[in-house]
Amino acid sequence: MPNSRNTLELLAPAKNAEFGIEAISHGADAVYIGGPAFGARANAGNPVADIERLANHAHRFNARVLVALNTLLKDDELEDARRLIWQCYEAGADALIVQDMGLLELDLPPIELHASTQTDIRTPEKARFLEDVGFSQIVLARELSLQQIRGIADHTTATLEFFVHGALCVSYSGLCNISHAHTGRSANRGDCSQACRLPYSLADQEGRLIAEDKHLLSMKDNDQSDNLRELIDAGIRSFKIEGRLKDLSYVKNVTAHYRQRLDEIMTERPRYRRSSSGQSHFLFTPKTEKTFNRGSTDYFLHDRQADIGAFDSPKFVGETIGAVTRVGRDNFDVDSDAPLHNGDGITYFDDDSRLVGLRINRVEAAGSGYRLFPAFNDGSLPADLKIGATIYRNLDREFERQLEKKSAERLIPVRLRFEETGDGFALQIEDDEGVGATARLVHDKVAAKNPASAMTRLRANLGKLGGTHYRVHALDLIIDTAWFIPDSALNQLRRNAIEALDAARMAAYRRPMRHAAIEPPIPYPEDALSYLGNVLNEKARAFYEKHGVSVIEPAYECNVEKGEVSLMITKHCLRFSFNLCPKQVKGLRPDPMILMNGAEKLTLRFDCRPCEMHVIGKLKKGRTIPLAIR
Repeated sequence: MPNSRNTLELLAPAKNAEFGIEAISHGADAVYIGGPAFGARANAGNPVADIERLANHAHRFNARVLVALNTLLKDDELEDARRLIWQCYEAGADALIVQDMGLLELDLPPIELHASTQTDIRTPEKARFLEDVGFSQIVLARELSLQQIRGIADHTTATLEFFVHGALCVSYSGLCNISHAHTGRSANRGDCSQACRLPYSLADQEGRLIAEDKHLLSMKDNDQSDNLRELIDAGIRSFKIEGRLKDLSYVKNVTAHYRQRLDEIMTERPRYRRSSSGQSHFLFTPKTEKTFNRGSTDYFLHDRQADIGAFDSPKFVGETIGAVTRVGRDNFDVDSDAPLHNGDGITYFDDDSRLVGLRINRVEAAGSGYRLFPAFNDGSLPADLKIGATIYRNLDREFERQLEKKSAERLIPVRLRFEETGDGFALQIEDDEGVGATARLVHDKVAAKNPASAMTRLRANLGKLGGTHYRVHALDLIIDTAWFIPDSALNQLRRNAIEALDAARMAAYRRPMRHAAIEPPIPYPEDALSYLGNVLNEKARAFYEKHGVSVIEPAYECNVEKGEVSLMITKHCLRFSFNLCPKQVKGLRPDPMILMNGAEKLTLRFDCRPCEMHVIGKLKKGRTIPLAIR
């Protein structure tokens, strides 16, 4: 089962059922998908019927479907959420990813519970508490170091899940309220306005400008490709890829990449095994740099480091291709040894450091590189494209074409055993996990006139597993005589055996059950919760009261906090980024700084003991809604 200490799970995003099916084909052991409502990606909802279709496909490979219902809920939404959870469970969902503790006070089905990254798990005490109240799997904060992960693993038996690839939120997940403060759109309710991707200027208290018009809160993308062994050693058992809003080529490419990396590790370390069945065979070579990314960082896994921000642009800049060597009226030359193709997309930064994108209409060889003819309405190049400009490629058309077609196949190895029975023949089929089935053929036994040919045809017919989810690992013929058996009869025998194995595998599949909470209720690690506790409904309040919390402030979405508060709490520190950290430079003080976007001004305060930056602001006028709780 996935919570085994020796079992590794690759967890991929599913924007919809089709994406989830492709993720499984490309090697995912589990996928996470949003239901019709209450998911942290408001634009990635799916009908329950699609969840059922995805679960039916996933369970063929013993893969799991996790439903994300990980937003904060208002009181009048709880009953709808409860009904939806039951519908997802009855549709075959294996687990529920949640943030709102009020859900634990409802009449839920016996579905396994996973604590979302929005529950902000950074300490052993928080992790242990969540295990003790019924969570089987917990998603750790992205900001943790290996040492911190090991500390948590030593205090819990819950499966530890960690994001290994994709976009990074600059704020601790669940503690970002800037979107609600500025737009009324709450990130904790699945509708983030992505203020972290906007351009800002940075100034000190005296107004001296330190940085201008840079994306100072935009992080590079997470990439833990080279740290998987260390993460395993630290206790991570579920490796999560971000991206429920990403396109299909991203899901295929990144899932295949991590499937290969994890398979390499399991070959080196045979004590580990994957949590699902089958082997994926790829018709392309995965290259994560080819699909959307903002650059790469392993963030704080090896403690604080420089260059984790994507300050120049929050968009996909692309891989470096070369430099411009000549500029003509409607074409230009690039010195590059990278193969370029018609239809490629390229980018460069203009004189104002803004990212400019071009689509290449035609490519010709020229000197030590290429002559590129972009597609333009007016037929002329931009005036700011100059000799020496660095050119990047953010769309490799040939690579995308590979992913537009069938790009992977996932098959389960089986052993076939054909033998005689008293009234004919039997075909036994068994998978690599020991699940088997038998089909029988009542048939007269007539010796073949050409024994060698009959045996060859027998093997060929029995081994025709194309169009199924199986491949022949071994085929044993336990017969002493080469019998004449019509092809049609053998084909039907094989089909019957496959259908019986399908049924046996589905019957053998067991969904994980909900972990029982400890009784009497254990105390929460803290006795007071501020607005950052995200208590938006009465059931959540009752949950925390039951667990000993005496002071419970309402969530920020209740609009009680009218003054300046921390709208973001981040491990990312702009003082550190600009070499102004008191720990780096003696004599400096961690004085506040000012972050500016147009007329918007935010104060930055620095808490050096935990090494955190607070983005301070207040609720804009007109954002008031009725209180959800007392």
